[in-house]
Amino acid sequence: MPRRSRLFSLSSLTRAYQRNLKAFARAAGAASKPVRAKAVSKLRAAPRKNAVAPGPSTTRTPRAATKPVPLRGEWISGVAPGPAGARRFHAYVPSGLALRPDEKLPLLVMLHGCGQTGRDIAAVSRMNRLAARHRFVVLYPEQERVANAQGCWNWFERRNGRAEAEAATLLAAVDKVARRLPVDLARVAVAGLSAGASMAVLMAALFPHRFCAVAMHSGVAPGTAESAATALAAMHGRREAHLPDLPASTAAATPTATAMPSVGAPAALPPLLIVHGDADGVVSVRNAAVTAQLWAGALGARAGAVRTLQRGQRYPMRVTEFKARGRTVVALREVVGLAHAWSGGTAQRPYSDPAGPDASALIWAFVARQFGK
Repeated sequence: MPRRSRLFSLSSLTRAYQRNLKAFARAAGAASKPVRAKAVSKLRAAPRKNAVAPGPSTTRTPRAATKPVPLRGEWISGVAPGPAGARRFHAYVPSGLALRPDEKLPLLVMLHGCGQTGRDIAAVSRMNRLAARHRFVVLYPEQERVANAQGCWNWFERRNGRAEAEAATLLAAVDKVARRLPVDLARVAVAGLSAGASMAVLMAALFPHRFCAVAMHSGVAPGTAESAATALAAMHGRREAHLPDLPASTAAATPTATAMPSVGAPAALPPLLIVHGDADGVVSVRNAAVTAQLWAGALGARAGAVRTLQRGQRYPMRVTEFKARGRTVVALREVVGLAHAWSGGTAQRPYSDPAGPDASALIWAFVARQFGK
C-alpha cells in the first residue's frame, strides 16, 4: 500500500468541505429559517456580572419558550484523521451563547444513514432547534464515498476490523471538536439513523466510558453481522443478534483516549434508547427488541410492563422500559405504522415521517436525564 494515499488526502478533503459548508448550512435550515455561517470566535464568555445565569442575546428580542427557536447558529468544520483514514465533520453551535466562566456545553453526535449526509440528518431531525433551546453542540460526521459507495457507516465490517477502526475515527472527531469548542467531555451522547444507529451503538459498546447515553433509531445490534455479505440478513432479522465483544474495564482510561479497545471483562454500558417503526421494510423491527434485551441483559436490567402512548394524531408507540436498581437503562419505543424513516421528522424529505412521535425530542429528553448521574 502506498504511504501517501490520494483517497484520504487531507488537503483535498479540506477543500471539499470548505466548498460545501454554505450548502450544508442552507440544507440544515431548510425546514425553518436559513442558517447563517458565522465565525466560531463569536462564542465567548459572558461578562462577570452575568456569571450567575446566562442572559439572551442582546441582538434580538427573546422569544417565549413555547415558540420555535430560529435556526441561527455557527458552523465549524474540519477533518479528523484516525485508524480508518480521515473523516470530515461539521459541528453546529447555537448563536448568542453567553458562557459563564469555565462553562462547557454537552455534545450530541448525530450519525446519518445510508444514502444520507450529515446535512440530511440535520435537516430531517431538526436537532439544531433543540440545540438552540437547550444549549448543546451537535456534531455531524460525514462518511466518505470512497469508504462506502452508498455512504453507509461500516458497522458490519467487523471481520476485517474496519468497523472498529471507523468507530475509533469518529471518536477522534469528538476529541477534535472538544479541542476547538467548549465541550464537556463528561456529557457526550451519540445517536444515529439506520446504519448510523448501528454505528452509534457500536461506538457506545466499544467506548462505554466516553458516552453518557446512546440512541438507536431503526438500527441493528452491531455484533449481528461481520461483513457486507451478512449485513442484509441481519437487517431483515434473519441472524442471531449479538453485541460486539465489550472492552475491558475502562477505569484507568483517559478522557481523550481513542485507541482501539481490548477485549476482556465488560465495562458498564451507557443507557440506551431504541426507536423503531413496526412497518419498517428495510430493517426489521425484530432488531429493536433483541437489541434491547441484549443491552439490558448486559446491565442486569429487567423489563417492565408494555405501555401504549399516543400524542394527538401522531402514530402510537409501544413503550418498554428495562430497569436496574430503580433506574431506566434501556427504553424501547416501537412506533406503530412507522416505516424506515426518522419519526416526527421534516415533511417531504427522504427517510422522514412527520406523523410519528418526535424522535429528536425523545432522544434529547433521554440523553439529558443521564447527565450528572
